[in-house]
Parts: sequence; structure tokens; C-alpha cells
Amino acid sequence: MRALLKLLTLDVSDAELMRAQFNSFCGHIPLLYGILVCNTLAITVTSFDPQQIGKTLVSPMLISAVALGRAIWWLRQADAQQFSDAEISGQLKRTCILAVVMTLTFSVWAIWVYQDADGYARSNLTFFLALSQVSTVFCLMTLRAAAMLVALVSTISFALYFSWIDGGIMLPQALVLCCVCVGMAVVTHSFNRTFSELVRSRRTLHLRQLETEKLSEENRRIAFSDPLTGLPNRRELLQRLDQLEACARLGPNSLAVVFIDLDGFKEINDEHGHQAGDALIRSVCQRLSQQCPEHATLARVGGDEFTIVLETHDTAQGAQARALIVALRMLEEIAVPVVVDKHVLQVSGSIGIAANLDGTSPPRELLRRADMAMYHAKTQGKGQIALYSDELDKGRLRRLDIEAQIGGGLSREEFDIVYQPIVDAATGAIVSAEALLRWPRRSQGVLAPDEFIDIAEVTGQIHPLGLYVLERACMELRPFDDLILSVNVSPAQFRHPSFEKQVFAILEATGFPPARLQLEITESYLLANPERALNAVKTFKAQGISLALDDFGTGFTSIHYLRSYGFSNIKMDKSLIVGLEPGNKASLLVTGAITLASALDMEVIAEGVETEMQAEILRKAECHKLQGFLFGRPMALSDFRQHFRDSRGLAGQSLAAAAAQA
Repeated sequence: MRALLKLLTLDVSDAELMRAQFNSFCGHIPLLYGILVCNTLAITVTSFDPQQIGKTLVSPMLISAVALGRAIWWLRQADAQQFSDAEISGQLKRTCILAVVMTLTFSVWAIWVYQDADGYARSNLTFFLALSQVSTVFCLMTLRAAAMLVALVSTISFALYFSWIDGGIMLPQALVLCCVCVGMAVVTHSFNRTFSELVRSRRTLHLRQLETEKLSEENRRIAFSDPLTGLPNRRELLQRLDQLEACARLGPNSLAVVFIDLDGFKEINDEHGHQAGDALIRSVCQRLSQQCPEHATLARVGGDEFTIVLETHDTAQGAQARALIVALRMLEEIAVPVVVDKHVLQVSGSIGIAANLDGTSPPRELLRRADMAMYHAKTQGKGQIALYSDELDKGRLRRLDIEAQIGGGLSREEFDIVYQPIVDAATGAIVSAEALLRWPRRSQGVLAPDEFIDIAEVTGQIHPLGLYVLERACMELRPFDDLILSVNVSPAQFRHPSFEKQVFAILEATGFPPARLQLEITESYLLANPERALNAVKTFKAQGISLALDDFGTGFTSIHYLRSYGFSNIKMDKSLIVGLEPGNKASLLVTGAITLASALDMEVIAEGVETEMQAEILRKAECHKLQGFLFGRPMALSDFRQHFRDSRGLAGQSLAAAAAQA
């Protein structure tokens, strides 16, 4: 009984299914009412009796009028979206009720007409009555409750009446109609279940499609945006540049690319950790976004690198001028300090700008040029802005050419080692030699160290060059008894994880005593990488190798650092020696530095000594060792060997004379 009631009850729990049924009815119900009107008119024609106008004409006209009205209403409903769920539910309930009412009305009218009709009219009437019942049920199949109610009401009324009238002569037809009704109920139930499953499957498919689209959009967002800042990443930037190139409407000086690199960000990451670095990046991005002009694209293209693509159609003020204004504002914003975990963090920016001044430069080429201009700005100092010019490209090509030549030069043995003597300040005897690299046999001509050393530093080629200097100098100076070999060590070499092992391997292979080797480390590297430098110093000192702090006086090394690292020597930069005269401020500064180093049990080497007056002032200040053109320029091994012998001979004579006077 419950199952039967469920079949006859309208299910309004699924809003989407109701909308699908409503959309189906928009085409089926007008057809249903059209069939009903045609059957009514057919019965009217075959059963018309002028004596019974109310039964055979007025009644069918009223039924037809109601049917036509409902048909017209359904024809006007183009889409279910104009109704709310509640309105659609109401319309479907109303359809169920009207279907039963119209079925009963039509059945009662047909039975009423049947009573007074002749045999021909009766046969037509039963035919059209059965036809109306079947067509009504099939037109209502998508709405199970309505179809079942119509089938049940029409079949019961038909079976009861025709099994009783005329002594049961129509009983076989009534039974056949009941069987048909049962068949229609089964078909209707099956069709309705299939229809419902189809709607639910479509809904599931639609939901999966939405999820797929959402996932696809999320994947695209992840692929084309920076996860830390939410800004477009390098891939999105390149896609934007390609779009600009494809539109082919860029006029002269209408597009500029601004490339920004943060100065000092790596040091903050190393000292305070990546969490602090991320907080700094987010803060900088927020301020850059606020200053970014409308219709400009700000992207994060690297760890501490940002790019702005600036478009303009203002012919009075071109893209390059606007980019320069934006860059100045960006420099101010970048320099604003940020407080992270009670630490005040501050960076500066190096900015490069490239604009399509002639209108022929592709957008991707502008990105490369802006990057190059930024690199040039960084080499000029912190907080600088550089505009791209053709000269930068020429310099880049020259650097690339030299970079390619360095590797070949090593394999072809084009490099040489020269030695500059370092003398004892008191005796004048050569006590050590600094090994310096030269490139005399370069196929394109001699190249000064200042021109290729910096390039080797940037490209990492300084590491094999430095090992070459160390190995060859150890072999050449090993016979020089107690002479100390001093070798400059690049920061890039110190950063190499195997540097210490490679140095020890060279000493073992050449047989050079570790006690005679002195490595010079720059003050700038000491400040930038204190922990790495401290570990390396301890490792080398444990093997008997001494270390000297090079370029002392050009940075900000504290007394704490000098005591912590335990350097055996400090090399006073030649910038402190220039202008050295008796009694001037430079003389007092040098004297103070020597006194400080002596108090820390370190010897001082003064480099850049060129006059006897400078040497005398340094001797009086009790400087330990002197180096400079006054005592010898960098020279080949053969010349150094003779110079070494001469200096030892003169030193011996000086000592003998001093002893005789005593």
C-alpha cells in the first residue's frame, strides 16, 4: 500500500528533477491538450444531437476551452529558469490536480453522452475515450504521479461503468483496458525511473565538469602565479609578453620593461632565515603593487627579482619616461624598513629599464635588455637605476667572449704566475711572495687581471683558476727554503664545498709544507659569510696553514671578528697608504691600526708602498712587513729568484753592519 501511495505521490525533494519535468511538460502538455481537444471534437461530431445542445455541444466546448487555455499557457513557458523552485513545485502540483480533474470531467462527459448515443456513436466514443486515456498517460510519463493518477482514475471509471452497462456486454473491453492500464503503469514507472536517473546523471556530470573546471583553473593559477605573493610568475609574464607581440600594435616608445632586483636579500635570508625573507618579500610586493600604475603588470620572476611591464599610448610622455618615474617610486618603497620578529630588515633595489624606443624591439627582447641594465646598475652600487643602451650589449658580448676563452686558456696553458715580494720591514729581506695570475699568451692579446678576474668570479671559473695558481706556485716556490707563499682566495672558492680538501690534496701532491702557505681572504667575504669563513679558518689552521685578512681598512671588520677568527696577518689596504706623510691623519690612522693588530698578536703587512718616506713611516709605526713597487713589481719566477737572492744578501750585510756598530 505504501509503495502504491509512493507511486501516486508527487516527489518535490529534487529541485533539479522538477525543473527537468517542467521543461519536458513545456513540449508535452500542449500536445496532450491538443489530442484531448481533437478527441472531444470527434466525439461531438459523431454524437451531436440538436435536442441535447448542453450535452453534445456546450459541454465539449467548455472542456475544449479549458484545454486550449492550459495548452497556450504551457506554450508560453520557454524556460524553467524564470521560476523559483517553489513556483515550479506549485505548477507541477497544479498539473497533477488538473490532470485528474480533466480526466474525470472528460470521462463523466463521455459516459453521459454514451447513454443516449446510437451503436455507431457508442463504438466511436469508446474508441476515443480509450485513445484519450492512453495518450494522456504517455504525455504525462515524465511526471509519474500525474500519469499514474490519470491511468488509475480513467481505468477505474471506464471499467466500472462499462462492466455494468448493457448487462456487461462491454466487460471484455473493460478488462482489456485494465490490462493496458497495468502495462502503461509498468512502462511509465520504468520510463520515469530512467528519466530521473538521466537527470541525476546529467547533474553528476555537470558537477564533475564544474569540479574539473575549478581544478583546471586552480592548476592554471598555481602554474601561472607565485605561491608566496600571489603575483604573476615568470611563465605568466612571458605569456603576457607573447600576447603583446602577437597584437602587433606597439608603436615607438609605447612599451617598457622594468627589472628589479633586491640588494642584500640573500644576506637577510642567511642571517634571519627563510621565514623572515618571505615576510620581507611579501611586504615589498604589497608596496610595489600599490605603486604599480594602472594597465601595468607586476610579476615576481625570481627569489628577489620582480618585473613590471608598462604600456602607454601617451605620445607626449613615452614609456621610458614613465618607467623611470615608476622606478624612482619603487626605489623609495623598497628602501622602507620592515620589522620582522622584532628585527628591522632593510634592503635596497637595483633597477634596469628597457623600452622599445624604435618600435621594433620584441617584448621578450626588452625583458632581456632590462635584465642586463639591472645587472649594470648592480655593478655601479646599491640603489641605482640604469637605462639600457647598445653599449651594455657590447660589454655583454665581450664578457661572454672572455668567459668562453678562460676555459680554453687553462687547457692551452696560456696563463702564468708572477710573484710580488713581501719584505721584512726591519731588514728588507724578502720573507714571502704573493702569487698573482697573468694571461700573457692569450690568442687575442694580453688581458689585464682586472678584466678577466671579475668575469671568472661571476661565472664560477675562478675556482679552477685559483687551484691552478695554488698548485703551480707550490711547485715553483717549494725550493725556496723558508719563504712564505701567499695566495689570494676568492669568495667563490671559499663557498665551494670541497675547497679545503682540494687545497690539502695540492699540498700533498706538490710536497709543499703547510706551514709555509698563507691564504688571503677578503674582509667583504668575512662579513657576508661569517660562519662558513670561521669553519674554513679553523680547518686550515688545524693543518698549520696561516690566514691573512686582505683589504683591511676598506670594510667594517670589528675587533670581535679579528679575535674570533685568529688571523695570523692582516694586510693593510693600499688606500690607507696613499697620502701617507709624517704627522698627518693618515699616519695616525695607520699607526693606530698597527697597534691594534699587534695587541691581538697579529702581524701587519702594508701593501702599496711606493716611496721610501712611506716605508720609513711604517717602520717607525712598527709595521712588520712591507709590499709594493718600492720593493719590487710582480715578476716572473726567474727574476724573482734573483731578486730573492739579492735581498737576502743585502739583508745579511745590513745585519753584519748593525752588529759591528753594536
